[in-house]
Amino acid sequence: MIYLDSAIISDAKIAIKYGWIKGITTNPTLLAKSDLSPEETLQQLTNISPGELYYQLTSTEAETMIAEGKKAYELIGEKTVLKIPATTIGFQVTATLSPHISCAVTAIYGGAQAAVAKEAGAKYAIAYVNRATRLLGDGLSLVKEMAKVLEGSNTEILAASLKSPQEAADALQAGAHHLTVPLDILNAMTTHELSEKTVVEFNEKGQGI
Repeated sequence: MIYLDSAIISDAKIAIKYGWIKGITTNPTLLAKSDLSPEETLQQLTNISPGELYYQLTSTEAETMIAEGKKAYELIGEKTVLKIPATTIGFQVTATLSPHISCAVTAIYGGAQAAVAKEAGAKYAIAYVNRATRLLGDGLSLVKEMAKVLEGSNTEILAASLKSPQEAADALQAGAHHLTVPLDILNAMTTHELSEKTVVEFNEKGQGI
């Protein structure tokens, strides 16, 4: 599936009209860019999104993270996917919440973390591909490692931090199941100069009904 990575209501309205966007992912930085409060933003995105809506926990203690996750579920409902950081406490929270609310462990930078995410019941394991390339040297190798660790499990890989259509395609070839990208990359993924040229040639030389 391909998700829109944005908390801007106008972006969401544009993307959903395309008809092939399956849901929306947000994070604290994206929510901060919205002109509305996080609560109002999430409520509006819930009404717009055709599928899952991801919300990232910002609390840092287990009890407050669990409470925040439940509050998000009350706000978003069945579309909720909780993004929970890949930390010791985060995995504990995932194990607690995953039987009741879909969870995605985010900011994974190693195969061992992917294995723990699986055992904790995460529906998704999120890899920041471009950021991993900058920090580790090769974000696609991270996706490949995660894919091998998660093979045959119910935990799927969501590739994020994608800066180009090619990087998005490479992530899928490396083993990612899903992508989340901002609106400009969504648009870029639909176009290719040769496609545009081919269409022009058809229209110049061909006929329709």
